[in-house]
Amino acid sequence: MKGIMHWLKSSSKMKRWIFLILVGIVLTCYGISDILVTKEMQFSEAGKIIVIFVIGFVFIVLGLIMLNKRNMELFIEATDERMKNKKNVNVKSLIFDRTIYDKGPKIVVIGGGAGLNTILTGMKKYTNNLTAIVAVSEYGKEPSESRKRLQTALPFGDIKDSIVALEPENRDEIGKLLNHEMINPQLRGLNFSDIYYTAMNEIYKNDVKAISKSSSIFNIVGKVIPVSNDEIKICAELENGYVVENKDMIPEIVSEKMTRINRVYIQPSNCKPADGVIEAIKEADSIIIGPGSLYTNIIPNLLVNGVAKAIKESKAQKIYVNNIMTELGQTDDYSVADHIRAIIDHCGEGLIDYCIYDTGEVIPEYIKRYNLEGSDLVEQKLDDPKLKKIKFIKKNISTIIDGKVRHDPNMVAEAAIKLICNDLKYEDRENDPEYVMLNAKLKSDKRINKIKKMQSKEEKKKNNKNQKTTQNKHSKTRQSKFSNKYSERIKSIKESDEKFKQNHKS
Repeated sequence: MKGIMHWLKSSSKMKRWIFLILVGIVLTCYGISDILVTKEMQFSEAGKIIVIFVIGFVFIVLGLIMLNKRNMELFIEATDERMKNKKNVNVKSLIFDRTIYDKGPKIVVIGGGAGLNTILTGMKKYTNNLTAIVAVSEYGKEPSESRKRLQTALPFGDIKDSIVALEPENRDEIGKLLNHEMINPQLRGLNFSDIYYTAMNEIYKNDVKAISKSSSIFNIVGKVIPVSNDEIKICAELENGYVVENKDMIPEIVSEKMTRINRVYIQPSNCKPADGVIEAIKEADSIIIGPGSLYTNIIPNLLVNGVAKAIKESKAQKIYVNNIMTELGQTDDYSVADHIRAIIDHCGEGLIDYCIYDTGEVIPEYIKRYNLEGSDLVEQKLDDPKLKKIKFIKKNISTIIDGKVRHDPNMVAEAAIKLICNDLKYEDRENDPEYVMLNAKLKSDKRINKIKKMQSKEEKKKNNKNQKTTQNKHSKTRQSKFSNKYSERIKSIKESDEKFKQNHKS
């Protein structure tokens, strides 16, 4: 009974469709009764009865469809956390989301650091079939005190950050928990994430299994897999033949020696991919490489045995997201072509089908800040015969986060999903649920982003107006205080000046 009364509330918007069904039933019954009662009828009367019957039947069908649809919307409103703030939220798109996550495209993202997590943040809105293949290396660094005391085999820094990035809710809280450094006297100096992974490894006796189980424990969107069971040590050979075995020293030594990186290699050179890495690549619908540090995040992952080969043999879309800014001591004066050429020189061709790169329209103030640190915008040069097979997509994918130039996770995700939709469209699969849902989600996200941009512009205008009005008020109050205090003196000065002028004239 309570459920029925809930349907009749004005907020539920159910009564209109119930009423439409009742009207349809009445009209249908009226049409049927006329047919049964009337023995002889003219053509016009028969036509009238048929029209009434058809209208009634249409009302019933339409009412049932809309009643079912509204019932689904109420379910989404009651269970979806994103409906807490209902402004600018399209409930219809949220209905699609429930299906998109489970039936969405299988996407593999390869990289490490902030760039990888940026992509994961954007892509988790479109699919639940998301796999992050993460580098496991501290690049020759001395292990932290926490790792030394707990004797953890693998550095979990990037893996931990990827899990936080894939959190659908309470991302800040999970981040605080995993990054928390214990203050208890008996545990002081230990990092919670190291304690957690040590415990998981003791339970499952396997690092990869411990990480995969963590995906379900933290209820993340998709899963995180380390690229290898072994900790990778990254070495760089410079053009002058000098070898650097510590990642942190590469920028300094490159700058001192006035040279560039010739190649990077990993040790052990025969390190095997972790369980699930090759399988994820083979089953993927789309593989996204980057953004991130070219020589210390991207290429080392591709150098793990079998990874580059699996990507080349995969039928998936291979997308490379190029960096926006160069890195001091790694990619000085690099263009878009230089980044891709470095990947080809290390791993061969066939790893990239599409390259998404930024328009370069970054606020000059921020570019100057990067210039002071030795970085600059990546040059948009694409003139290389090796790159003829690659399709380049120029998009405005940059944003400012905490005073730094970063990839916009939403814009990068939209560009990648649009490529998937275009492929489905090319294959005449426009009626597939996957295409319909992804396309609907793209449209709704574009609409929401436009509204947000408009709101931010309006807020800026309001703030500017408020600042101007407050400045005017201050100036007025200052003038009024001055005039109130010195009004008599000002009058006397003016009068004396006028008298002086008159006497001088006479």
